[in-house]
Amino acid sequence: MSYRKTLKLVCGLAGGSAVLVLAAAAADSRGYFGEQRGEAGRRWSRFAVLQAAQPAWTPASHTPAPTGHAWDFNWDKRDPSALTNGKKKENTSEDPSSEQDNGKPKATRNILLIRHSQYILSGNSDKERILTPLGREQAEFTGKRLAALGLKNADHHKCILTLLFRPECRTGLGVELVSCDLLREGAPIEPVPPVTHWKPDAVVREATPTVPLERAVGPQYHEDGARIEAAFRRYIHRADAKQKEDSYEIIVCHANVIRYFVCRALQFPPEGWLRMGLNNGSITWLTIRPSGRVALRTLGDAGFMPPDKLTRT
Repeated sequence: MSYRKTLKLVCGLAGGSAVLVLAAAAADSRGYFGEQRGEAGRRWSRFAVLQAAQPAWTPASHTPAPTGHAWDFNWDKRDPSALTNGKKKENTSEDPSSEQDNGKPKATRNILLIRHSQYILSGNSDKERILTPLGREQAEFTGKRLAALGLKNADHHKCILTLLFRPECRTGLGVELVSCDLLREGAPIEPVPPVTHWKPDAVVREATPTVPLERAVGPQYHEDGARIEAAFRRYIHRADAKQKEDSYEIIVCHANVIRYFVCRALQFPPEGWLRMGLNNGSITWLTIRPSGRVALRTLGDAGFMPPDKLTRT
């Protein structure tokens, strides 16, 4: 077997086992591949780095270690046990546990964060930033997907929109439409790791590696960060104790807002928001349990669209 065929065989094996590499090197050094012993030894010595990159397996080296950060059950400041602590009881005969049970959430909130469909980025005002023909197709696919999920049977419906998309949002679910200026696009926090196109003192309409610097549209990203954090606190939290049935709420907004919401809801470092990418019209699904536990059911789901309809603009 020639050297090239041997190397191709080794590199084509999934996992790149150091045992296979060393075994091939040993066989080749003995002249099994039709070459002189000295030539084979010199050639395989070049793979010292590859061999060193395959450490010996030990249980300790392959066991994930916890970060030490415990889950904060009062992350939304609505934990019933935290709300009742320190309160003075007017009626000393009242059972504190029954009061806590009465104020305990019982419903689950399902929050579907939908990134806007493709729209005209060059518009000078919101009235000019309407959906492109492709964007309208994307919106249709997203609406059909939402309908197929069976959300029509839910008792609580609400669609919260950034002001930009109110005229264009048609989910076909008969939901209540509510506009919110807090959901406008912006730069929530300086990303880590930093990116070359990022300007700390600029607000970028859509902060992704494909966005040029000349699209910066405002000063001081920390102003947008405060606004987007305010939007998170308004909409991302466990259900109120008065809510009896599970709810499905749709929020149509921008990619930066969604990515920041996901990091904050999962208690991940918020500065990691730019490590995720979302397609236009994609669905991100957060579930918030009465206990305060949060689950990410889908992130940027756009598998219901044909590949030629996918964009990230």
